[in-house]
Amino acid sequence: MRRGAVQTENMKIRTKLLDELCDHIMDMTQVEAAKFLGVSQPRISALRREKYKLFTIDALVNMLARAGVRVRVSFSRPSGIEVT
Repeated sequence: MRRGAVQTENMKIRTKLLDELCDHIMDMTQVEAAKFLGVSQPRISALRREKYKLFTIDALVNMLARAGVRVRVSFSRPSGIEVT
């Protein structure tokens, strides 16, 4: 897989995780959300401004776990590709 394609997949995953987090904290103030997720208020500000590149997949998964959200991963392979 080309580097650009890998980065695109990474961004798609981060976007989905970030969107889910934003939905969870929608009705909270930044201070409340920071306390709830165990992060600083500036991190919540970045989250709400959709600064995707500032968050690793690990960090987003950890925040979702603190919010009680279970993250599941699924994989798909293009047809005709065999893994040995």
